[in-house]
Amino acid sequence: MDYKKIICGKLYDGIHDELKSNMQILIENDKIIEVSSNVASLSNCEIIDLSSLTVTPGMIDAHVHASFFDWREIEKDVIFYSDGMRALAVSECARKALAGGFTTIRHVGWFREDCSLDVKRAIDAGFIQGARMIVAPHFLCTPGSHGDSTQKMASNPALSRFLETCYPSMGSGENFFKDAVRHEVKLGADFIKIMATGGFFTPNDSPEDQQLSYDELKAIIETAHALYTPVTAHAYTSSLIKTLAELGIDGIEHASLIDKQTANLLEEKDIYVVPTFCPYDEIVLLDEEKLAQKPIEFQRKLRYYREQLVESREILKNSNIRLGYGTDLVTGYQNYECGREFSAWLRNGMNPYRTLKAATSINAKILGIDNITGTIEVGKQADISAWSRDILTDDKALLDCAFVMKGGKTYPTISILDNYKEE
Repeated sequence: MDYKKIICGKLYDGIHDELKSNMQILIENDKIIEVSSNVASLSNCEIIDLSSLTVTPGMIDAHVHASFFDWREIEKDVIFYSDGMRALAVSECARKALAGGFTTIRHVGWFREDCSLDVKRAIDAGFIQGARMIVAPHFLCTPGSHGDSTQKMASNPALSRFLETCYPSMGSGENFFKDAVRHEVKLGADFIKIMATGGFFTPNDSPEDQQLSYDELKAIIETAHALYTPVTAHAYTSSLIKTLAELGIDGIEHASLIDKQTANLLEEKDIYVVPTFCPYDEIVLLDEEKLAQKPIEFQRKLRYYREQLVESREILKNSNIRLGYGTDLVTGYQNYECGREFSAWLRNGMNPYRTLKAATSINAKILGIDNITGTIEVGKQADISAWSRDILTDDKALLDCAFVMKGGKTYPTISILDNYKEE
């Protein structure tokens, strides 16, 4: 047997809103077998002294687009990137996310094929290093929608139409989407992702657009649930979120233009929201320097919707909705900088324990892996991270990982802040 004993400085277990002192964790192979103030010393037990650090469960990012190496390269993806290039990018994102203390990421799809399921399987088999992956390989969307990156080619109709044929889950009609769900599940998708509304990042649509019909949405959700597969939807507006809630959606990504009545409905139905504060932080907190890094159409829409974004963020913060933690980084920061959302939550006045719980036990439940990870307790996988900064007061704390273990194995760490010396 392989035993390890971790000596904690302080311990946040993902369950209780407290930092415990003088705690130790005993690990046998890949699992936690004891958590107490006086773990027995076993022969041939490796001692890992983290007494100067704050120990937490391995963090979880529930909204990652892992399919690109650098956000400044995304424009090239439509034409110049191959499936193999995207697969390599997914692998690198998973590796760096793990090195940053995030032992699990949920990949919420991409415009085209990225072989993300193959990367997930390679990580699970131990062939390559990376965060555990929960994967929706493609998002379900319609032509011209937020999920259609050929919007940028619309001035060349022939090229745009040809590129549409490369999108396996983009189409129209109930039967198309029933078939698309069945194919995603056949491939091994852990969940289904719907692009239900327009967005901020794409040039030719609006966050208020409803981009699938009622019958199409109904077909997707009913087909997925018949196959015991959860469904989440990119959605902003209250009217569409209400429709999705009526249809039995499991979760909502963003909900950034939500009103109080709709928030109450999500509370009643226990539908989770992954609010992805970070991509809208520049406009909510008026950081003009970071805002200028976003595409012009992104900036224009953020400015237009600023008042609603601010109001809806307050509604989400003050709600009892089950809030998950997800970054959705596609501009300004790299996709593996998963600690950025922690910074956004704290800078917007969110309780740090609610933030930490969102990134651990709540996310584990959202991802359907709460039986194996998300908390530090007996029987769980030894997914453990540690931090040198104060995780209750320092909004940069989760950008500066000092230790990471996944499944009982220790991995090299990186500090994201090394890329941003001014921070």
